[in-house]
Amino acid sequence: MSAGSGQINDAGAVLSAALEAYLAFDGTGRVVAWNPAAETTFGYTHDQAYGRSVEDLIVPPESREAGQAELAALAAGRSGHTQGQRRQWLAWHADGHRIPIEMTLATTDEAGGRLFHVFAHDITTAHRASRFAAAEAAVARGLAEADSVGTAAQRVVDALGLKMNWPVTELWMIDEDRQLLVCAARHSQPGWRLRTFAVNTLEPGVALPGRVCADAAPHWIPDLSADTGSLRSRAGARIGLHVAVGVPVCTGRHLLGALCVYGDRVEDPEDTLLGLLSGLAAQIGQYLERRRAEELTVELARTKDEFLAMVTHELRNPLAAIAGTASLLTEELDDLTPDEQRHYLRIITRNAERLGVMAEDLLDLARLESGHLAINPTASDLSEIIRQALQAAPDKNLTVTAILPERLELYADPIRLRQVADNLISNAIKYTPSGGSVTITATADAGGDKITWTVADTGIGIPAAERPRLFRRFYRASTAVDRRIPGTGLGLVITRAIIERHQGTINLADDAGSGTTFVVELPVKPSITSPGS
Repeated sequence: MSAGSGQINDAGAVLSAALEAYLAFDGTGRVVAWNPAAETTFGYTHDQAYGRSVEDLIVPPESREAGQAELAALAAGRSGHTQGQRRQWLAWHADGHRIPIEMTLATTDEAGGRLFHVFAHDITTAHRASRFAAAEAAVARGLAEADSVGTAAQRVVDALGLKMNWPVTELWMIDEDRQLLVCAARHSQPGWRLRTFAVNTLEPGVALPGRVCADAAPHWIPDLSADTGSLRSRAGARIGLHVAVGVPVCTGRHLLGALCVYGDRVEDPEDTLLGLLSGLAAQIGQYLERRRAEELTVELARTKDEFLAMVTHELRNPLAAIAGTASLLTEELDDLTPDEQRHYLRIITRNAERLGVMAEDLLDLARLESGHLAINPTASDLSEIIRQALQAAPDKNLTVTAILPERLELYADPIRLRQVADNLISNAIKYTPSGGSVTITATADAGGDKITWTVADTGIGIPAAERPRLFRRFYRASTAVDRRIPGTGLGLVITRAIIERHQGTINLADDAGSGTTFVVELPVKPSITSPGS
């Protein structure tokens, strides 16, 4: 052992007790001293470190060439960039992650040659506090400057990903209509190929976002590869992600979604990290609550205008037709032929029926909003329900095709499903010009657990930009309004409510051509309960 090593051993008791990491290396970069604090800081034991190159131990791979040049300068007696200065930089840990350290380098000339002494301490906590502050400021600025929920969501995940150096950051929102979690925004660092990890919808309870929302509580996955119950965790582990944490986004007691981050190195679930994410999630929740209140005010004003327009047009016109025709009959009855009298009576009857339908729709809407839309399930045959609706459908110069099995049994309310069939089929006929076609299909899946029912037409269609508003009460597509086709904008609202009470779904298919296709999925044996039970 060199004289220098002997001197180091003489001071061994002091260095062993030192809180700072201490290591020494010779002019070739070979480690000759490594105290217990260095073991803790860098992850190598004394025996693992002794005699190895200091660059291989603590210098990140991409910086080793520059580190060797620095060592050569120091060994040659030239003043290097690190000597005599307190520096902060990212060191390399035994498990492959980088750690922020602050260090000083001193040089002594010993009998065995020149030695270099490094004193360093981990500044992860201080570094993280600085990153937390920067992330909080960036998120607050992003929320303040955002002009929409979508913009705010993206700015939040971008700020977190950039400031905290997380490979993937996501904000998930609950879509209550579809009963799904939807990824509202995602940030990923350059170079990360997310492949199957980057899904945009999840079922409740599935993967980290689903667990956070299901429990309305933070979740920490310290090792994604060990989370064998989640396909998404395993997909994340395959692309190099190691750890994940998610916190709920709430407004008061109302759960809105989950904020989730994914890291490429294992770290402990520190309270400060959970505190940061929970605080940011609270900011997001407050922003969304404020935006929701603003949008609700606009929505209420719009709904009021649309309701008044509907009442003015859809109720006043039939009443005017009834009143005018009745007046004509009263004044001219003796001069009208029997056929003319029947013609005018049919006008009165048709408009009265139109008013009756609108009144029933408004009553159903009231029942829906009060939670008292009654569902009385029994053994039913969907094929027969659809055939009855087709027989009662308005006559028009269209090709109407029904592709149905002889029987299609399910447990449902036949009266309410007839209401659905009437709405969908009458809409398809009403919005399809003469010469067009309407096609109705229904079939059970291979397992007999679910029925898929479609109503497709070649009509005027619905503009893509308007489709998200399709199931909003009193909403009518511009294609219908421009053509002055009558309607209340309530039929689809009630239709969806009935289907959802049967634990089913209704969606608009993405048709490439003209027309509209509604897709209804119904469970054969739903567990339906009566309102208020």
